[in-house]
Amino acid sequence: MNEKLAINGGKPIRETLLSYGKQCIDDEDIQSVIDVLKSDFLTTGPTVKAFEKAVAEYVGTKYAVAVSNGTAALHIACLAAGISEGDEVLVSPLTFAASSNCILYCGAIPVFVDIDYKTYNIDVNKIEAKITEKTKAIIPVDFAGQSVDMDKIREIADKYNLIIIEDAAHALGSKYKDKKVGKLADMTEFSFHPVKPITSGEGGMIVTDDEKFYEKLNLFRTHGITRDRDLMYDNHGSWYYEQIELGYNYRITDIQCALGLSQIKKLDKFIERRRNIVNTYNAAFENLECITVPFEADYSNSGWHIYVIKLNLEKLTCSRKQIFEALRAENIGVNVHYVPVYFHPYYKKLGYKKGLCPVSEDVYNSIITLPLYPSMTENDVNDVIMAVEKVIRYYSR
Repeated sequence: MNEKLAINGGKPIRETLLSYGKQCIDDEDIQSVIDVLKSDFLTTGPTVKAFEKAVAEYVGTKYAVAVSNGTAALHIACLAAGISEGDEVLVSPLTFAASSNCILYCGAIPVFVDIDYKTYNIDVNKIEAKITEKTKAIIPVDFAGQSVDMDKIREIADKYNLIIIEDAAHALGSKYKDKKVGKLADMTEFSFHPVKPITSGEGGMIVTDDEKFYEKLNLFRTHGITRDRDLMYDNHGSWYYEQIELGYNYRITDIQCALGLSQIKKLDKFIERRRNIVNTYNAAFENLECITVPFEADYSNSGWHIYVIKLNLEKLTCSRKQIFEALRAENIGVNVHYVPVYFHPYYKKLGYKKGLCPVSEDVYNSIITLPLYPSMTENDVNDVIMAVEKVIRYYSR
């Protein structure tokens, strides 16, 4: 029960570090990339379109626009929504900075809405109090892969004529009730960073059912340039094109999309494995009074991008930092998701102060992310469990 911790000179549970997240690449993925490298198109070619089509079909939307990364996807979604200087956009603070940085890129103002204490998603009961005549949109974040309560958010958005841009960077393959995440917001963003549900190395995508948003997304992805005769002001010949908006170079390559296209075929298998690991963790930790395991709402079927435990610090003799460092010493690559966005120095310079979202701050002070990815072996999973039990029991009151 009081086995000597590695941080105190004891033998660590593992000999090598187990990462908190990792890509799962096989020979089929590699061959897909090689095939594109041998083809005529390395960028803006047919594989980009094929990947967009595959993701749109998977989530059930009419349109998809692939871009260089998830942050770029959020940025062009804000641009397509018409968000501009002086507008306000509601967003959760317990997220990666990109969720609100995309608002700042447009000259608009992030308005942070506190989270629900169980799901760690935006608290739908606190949204309306933050809405003003300047509010233009809501960017709800599907924390850890669990869908936000989209019916309630849609009701509020319709009432106040707001646009919903769902940050589903964690949630490709997750469901809200009987529908895939991506189908219910006005625009939904996915990320293909290596630790996400599938990867294209780097990459992002916006899906939508709205044709006007789709046209704008395409423009903002590629410098604001079009060859569409219906959109151009003039026509000097078949070679001619026009820049009609101030866009960006947010293109993604066919090389990346080849990997993404191969990966999406495995997504359901990846999610099944993630859920199995989560079930194993939950069963192992349910009798540890010092830990609260992740909560999943009845309406959600999460793809479990990350597994976040909450430490019941009043039952421990140490801080979160000590638990974190002790687990790292056992070679368990724990992490913390996330530092509340407005804690960052840049946001402090903008006038944001601690105390703004008390639930988010309380949760942040007591959470730790454990390793979770599809290629983890049973030995890996057991190592995590043994390390957590070893450290928690050592520090239990």
